[in-house]
Amino acid sequence: MKKVTAIIQARMGSTRLPGKVLMKLEGKTVLQHVIERVKQADMVNDIIIATTLLDHDNPIVEEATKCGVRIYRGSEDDVLSRYYLAAKENRSDVIVRITSDCPLIDPIVVDELVRYYLDNNFDIVTNAGADLFNRTYPRGLDTEVFSFDMLEEAYLNAAKPYQREHVTPYLYERSERVFYYKNNVDLSKYRWTLDTHEDFQLIAFIYKQLYKETNNFYMNDILELFDSHPEIFKINEGVEQKKVCNT
Repeated sequence: MKKVTAIIQARMGSTRLPGKVLMKLEGKTVLQHVIERVKQADMVNDIIIATTLLDHDNPIVEEATKCGVRIYRGSEDDVLSRYYLAAKENRSDVIVRITSDCPLIDPIVVDELVRYYLDNNFDIVTNAGADLFNRTYPRGLDTEVFSFDMLEEAYLNAAKPYQREHVTPYLYERSERVFYYKNNVDLSKYRWTLDTHEDFQLIAFIYKQLYKETNNFYMNDILELFDSHPEIFKINEGVEQKKVCNT
């Protein structure tokens, strides 16, 4: 039986919205919501919060401890090494990469991708990736699944700064066995990740409408909310996603 570990990268530093992972949604931090939602994924055996050694990230350690999940502290800029060393310390076989700025992450979607990865022979199964043509899920449900061996290969060979900061570019660039897991309807126009104040306004509205003391609402519930309140799409419609600089 392979050990499947969700590694969630988190830090207080953010150029556009500092401290965003500890902002409150209906009385709980963004990070706590992410953890609670990932805990619902049946295919995930362990959760690790991978943060930095910097003092200003101590509150993330405190929050993760309160939520009862593992913690690994490593390099601020070399996030690839943070992932690799966290996975190695935990003796993980399969890695699920999730970021802490996704408080609407869907455990149903996570389980679908992990199952597909385990049942097939791909280096990475993803609903994200840099190729926008292959995106069909809302941004904020991003999930990438790959083996420890692939992570180790990237750790040992990735040499460019962007490959180490963003963890998976090396895998996409070097592998011919990348599977883009697609939804049957293209929902890529939706932006449900947290990077700006506008993003927070949208996510806060979603939580206010759907969160009733437990994270039991998922992608289809949010889509129904958009159908009944189409005006909320405009809240963060103009926000552009930060680009991965590969120079």
